[in-house]
Amino acid sequence: MSNTTTWAIDPLHSEVFFKIRHLVISTVTGSFKKFEGNIITEGSDFSNAKVSIVIDVKSIDTNQPQRDEHLQNGDFFDADAYPQITFQSTSFVNNGGSAYKMTGDLTLKGVTKPIDLTVEYGGSEKDGQGNVKHGFEVTGIVNRKEFGMTWNKITDSGGLGLSEYIKLIANIQVGPAAE
Repeated sequence: MSNTTTWAIDPLHSEVFFKIRHLVISTVTGSFKKFEGNIITEGSDFSNAKVSIVIDVKSIDTNQPQRDEHLQNGDFFDADAYPQITFQSTSFVNNGGSAYKMTGDLTLKGVTKPIDLTVEYGGSEKDGQGNVKHGFEVTGIVNRKEFGMTWNKITDSGGLGLSEYIKLIANIQVGPAAE
């Protein structure tokens, strides 16, 4: 029997962001305010860890309520029909030092596709209660068209108003899961 540990994402010390190019010249940044998940490890490090995350689509926040509403409708996330984004890792491999490559299945708007993410392990520290916490920065690129998000508009100069590519950035802190 292997010795597994379950680590829960600490939502108070974690954040999930996305960035998308807008009008080709600027970037819109947004975040999801509600998400949960865990990491299950075997042994003393995070090699082969199993990562699972669930994001509440309606918690999207781009600092502009009208845009958030548009992002939740059928043009984009269709939050009523698909209220959650999920990610389930299929591999978690150490690339040397604090660098990991994580591959997994992202389910967005009812479509599941594999994506690759880069994970930087930030180290561990004990919190004020003596619990060990681990920190990670996760980054990757998702092509929104592959997940059925094809809405766009043409700019006055004839370019696409929104990039097809969305950059994901997550700063994740985990602690021991409640027994």
